Amino acid sequence: MEPSSIEIAPLQYQGGFGGFMIIGRWPREVVEWSKMLVLAVQLAAVPGLLPASTVFCVEEKVPDDSADGGGLHAVGRATRAGSFVGEQPLQPGRFADPLPPALVVLHPPASTRSSVPEYEVASGCILLPGLPHLGLDHRAAWVAADAGGTVTELHSRCGIDPNRDADTAALALLLAA
Repeated sequence: MEPSSIEIAPLQYQGGFGGFMIIGRWPREVVEWSKMLVLAVQLAAVPGLLPASTVFCVEEKVPDDSADGGGLHAVGRATRAGSFVGEQPLQPGRFADPLPPALVVLHPPASTRSSVPEYEVASGCILLPGLPHLGLDHRAAWVAADAGGTVTELHSRCGIDPNRDADTAALALLLAA
């Protein structure tokens, strides 16, 4: 029997936020992915946890000990892949083969302009790549939230054109072969 809930657990990488484990089951549609993105953005809003805008690759890999009998049923993970700028920026086509189920970019508060000035928020975007030539549309979600749990923006859409938004365009470039 498939678990009904989706949970995420943060992963640490060199003292910072290294991504998250997806536990229970895979999100089935863009709204469920956006709920996961809310949690990831709230983590990115914690001061000092994410020093710069960072890309994470969602993969169907789990640690060998995920079926440890303790009730953990990991189905995948989103791991830190790198950034768009800096000493070793991610290159276009980096994730073209194999195509991941999703790419995520998280922006810390220092890189996010809040739509509600009273809140210092982090933001993020998840791109669920489709195969438009086969009738499978690209989907995406965008979130802005603070570390205390306040969500100031949440959008999810199916049938997007990745070139109409800076985050989805950059993520699509990483997927382009």
